[in-house]
Order: sequence, then C-alpha cells, then structure tokens
Amino acid sequence: MRKLVTNARVVSPGLDIPHAAVLIEDGWITAVIEGNNLPNAEEKFDAEGKLLMPGFIDIHSHGADGCDVCDDTLESLQHIARRKLQEGVTTWLPTTLTQPKEKLKSIAGKIAQFCFQGGLTRCPGMHVEGPFINKERAGAQNPQFVRAPDFAEIEDLHAIMPALILSLAPEMPGAVELIRGARALGITCSAAHTSATAAQIFTACDAGLSHLTHYGNAMTPLHHREIGVIGAGMVDERLMIELIADGIHLSPDMLRLIFTTIPIDRLMMITDSVAASWIGEGEVDLGGLAVVVKDHVARLKEGGALAGSTLKANEGLKNLVEITRLPLSDLVKVTSWNQARSLGLQSLGKILPGFLGDLVLLNEDFSVAKTFVGGEER
Repeated sequence: MRKLVTNARVVSPGLDIPHAAVLIEDGWITAVIEGNNLPNAEEKFDAEGKLLMPGFIDIHSHGADGCDVCDDTLESLQHIARRKLQEGVTTWLPTTLTQPKEKLKSIAGKIAQFCFQGGLTRCPGMHVEGPFINKERAGAQNPQFVRAPDFAEIEDLHAIMPALILSLAPEMPGAVELIRGARALGITCSAAHTSATAAQIFTACDAGLSHLTHYGNAMTPLHHREIGVIGAGMVDERLMIELIADGIHLSPDMLRLIFTTIPIDRLMMITDSVAASWIGEGEVDLGGLAVVVKDHVARLKEGGALAGSTLKANEGLKNLVEITRLPLSDLVKVTSWNQARSLGLQSLGKILPGFLGDLVLLNEDFSVAKTFVGGEER
C-alpha cells in the first residue's frame, strides 16, 4: 500500500523543505520529493502546507487525563496512549513510579500486554523510575517504597517487559554495581532523585550511566566549589539530558543556558506528564500521593513539591521554539532523533527513506492536526 503525503513543510534533523511530499509504502518512508513530479499512490493526503515532523518520542511519561501507568490497568495505558497520540507522540515509554516490588511486577505485566496488543503508539519498552532513589531527593516519589538497589528486582522486571531506562540514585550503596549489571542487559541507566556529587556521577558514568532524568529537578545543584549533578551534565559528554520544557521545572532562562552550554545532540525533550495533564484544574493521585493542579502546575497536596508535569509534547516544542529561537531543523533532534539514537530505536526520528512513517502534522500554532504511525492515521 502506497500513501503519499503532499504539500507539506518537511522538517527533519538538518532538513527543512518548504514544499515537499513524503511517500510511504507498507509503513516505511521510501521517498521525500521536492517539486510537482509526484509518484502514483493508492492513497493521498494533502497536508495543506502544514509542518510535518517525525513523530515525537516521549521517553518519560507517567500518565495523562486522570490515568496513570501505576493504575496497573490495561484501560489506563490505552487511554494515556490515545492522549499521547493527540500530542503528536508516536513512540512512548510508559514510566513507573516508586512502588512495592510485587505491584511493579504487575504493572510491567500490564505494559507488556499493552505493547503486545499494539494498535496505538509504539511501545518498545518501559522506563522504570525508582524505587532505587535517595529519600532526601524523593520529590513526588513515594518515600514509603524507596529501597536499596537490587539487581535481581530489575532483572525480574526486565524479563517481564524490557526496561529501556532505569532511573536511580547512583550514590546509593550498590548502585554502581547495579548500573554495570543493568547495562549488560541493555538497560540505559539514568541518574534521578539523587544527592550525588559530580565525582559520583563520573564514577557512575564509568560503570555505564548515560542519562540524567528530568535535568535540574531532584538533583544536586551547580555550585562553584561542587558542580553537582547539574554541572556534571554540562561537562561530561557521555551524558544525555532529559528536559521538561514547560518553563516551570526549568525556567526560560535556564533553558536558554542549557541550549547555550550543552550540545543539542545531547538534549532530549520529555513531558514527565502525570495523570494531572489534560484535566485543567483539580486533584489526582500519583503513586498514592495526592496531587493538586492549579494554573497548569501539578504539586503535592502535602508539602507542595512539583509532582511531574501537565505538559503536552507539542506544547513543549512550541515553548522551545519561543525560548531558544533555534531553527526547527535543529530542535527536531530534541523531540525525537536524540531519543531514538540514545536508546538504539532504529528507523525512528527522521523523515528519510528507510525510516518508519511515524509522523506528526502540526498547525501554525503547533497544535496537532494529524498523527501517523507507520503511515496510518491515528
């Protein structure tokens, strides 16, 4: 089956074509065409001059619209995925929270069932955030369930559903050994909810640590005598950086600083969205903790700590365009290509022949007009 998307502004890493068409055959991109000499296709879709980009890859997202991955139901996962598609996300890593061991195993089983059924977003694996974190930096993670690093536990979870990312505090006893073991399983390890020094981050990188989770949040700050996790992220080229581009978790000035000091090839936009996204204002649950949403900000009802975000992926891109003023052909790396490259998600993140037809069509205001997975409208 040949599908031709015509009359599009095609933006891919290093590429911005004002008037182009994309040919998709059996789910794969086979040609990007400039001009009016278009091939025949059984199905045509007129993009009406809108912006066509690789579908967003959200590697850190807990929920949306009242549903959470840790609800431990197939129905919640399906509902979150439908909302993610409406944000332009075509590949999603369902992200867990710090929960009891048996519940995490049950959640992993539900994610495996969701991924096996397919039909919505791509789901190549899950992101396990916690439970091996530092209680002092728990933030909106439930400290009741924080525990010591345990390779056997992550090995069991990985056997149920591939864990593409494990977020943990690398300074905790046994964490470096866990990182080595997890890397041997093909799991990407990321520093999160951590009080690590820069030296401890560098040691963890030697063992295989390669990401920093929701950069700037729940981690040691930059100081002129101890640069902490934030400083380590600036100077160690082995680290990929997750960014919540809502202007709240990282202020606009901090986002400008990051894009000025860290090469764009190391930056990855995430939503870190929770059940509070899409609901406007109200109250939801996050891993057993009450969260209140007001003015698009989610905070714990008790203590007031930021509790994930209400950010939608397409709104994150809009924010980055307005804050950084960088060309879309650069920023598109941050929404999809860098994630795909860092996790070995082959054939994702570019609009070029040989890549999957996972695309998002955006209006001028960055609202989502259409989302395609394997060339099929979703």
